[in-house]
Amino acid sequence: MDGIINVLKQPGVTSHDIVNQVRKILKTKKVGHTGTLDPDAVGVLPLCIGKATRLAEYLSSAAKRYRALICFGYETDTQDGSGQVTKKTDLPIVLEDELLKVLESFIGELEQVPPMFSAVKINGQPLYKLAREGKEIARQSRIIEIYDLKLINYNQHSALIDVTCSKGTYIRTLCEEIGKALNSSAYMSFLLRVQSGVFHIDSSYTLDEIKQLEANKFLIKMADSLPDLQELDFSEDDIVKISHGNKVIFGTSSSSVLEGIKYKVLDKNKELLAVGILKDNYFKPVKVFR
Repeated sequence: MDGIINVLKQPGVTSHDIVNQVRKILKTKKVGHTGTLDPDAVGVLPLCIGKATRLAEYLSSAAKRYRALICFGYETDTQDGSGQVTKKTDLPIVLEDELLKVLESFIGELEQVPPMFSAVKINGQPLYKLAREGKEIARQSRIIEIYDLKLINYNQHSALIDVTCSKGTYIRTLCEEIGKALNSSAYMSFLLRVQSGVFHIDSSYTLDEIKQLEANKFLIKMADSLPDLQELDFSEDDIVKISHGNKVIFGTSSSSVLEGIKYKVLDKNKELLAVGILKDNYFKPVKVFR
């Protein structure tokens, strides 16, 4: 079984817990996720099955969309509702128009420091394990990007926001930073991942549904999971060469075909055969799925 499952993660379990449960349901060891969700978070968690595990790096780099609830007046050590309160401040005194201006200031590239309660590893040790021991160590900031940030609802105590962002963005850290920008404090009390790349919550499946349905109902073909990669056409002879990992000549004057970016090649059955790049008029497969 090879493909992707758009799982609807429930709260109270880790992403790895979901992976283990799907392994048992499908009776296969080759299952991997494309980016973790915190235990309390819910929503879209794409899982790669079989050969599709080799696509994880392409799927995890896609943009993500979240719905989050910011609660003002407190900070916690985990930056969400599961942690211990570490700071209490007055509630922000701003009107909705002022809040919108603050939110707009977060759109674009930002430097963000990963929280201590995260799966980021330093010297092979996950930060959350050090945090549970009461330790805090210096972390390097990372460049992330907020593509869009909308306000859904607001009162003095909380704000419901919709965020579209790059891989590696910590929404709970963003919520805390928004609180600081309002001269207050804040933590994230709820997080829903609405979309990850092409996978939307409207087409996701719970674990119970996956147990009950036939695989063809929930399993997404590998080729369909990469709609952003342009497809290149080759002769049958070249398809055979590509299936063995060999590069083949690809000459074109089309302005829509550029060197240095990734393309996909399908076999005669419209199944994903390879992902590769063009260089010096050759197509070179990077990954082959025979």
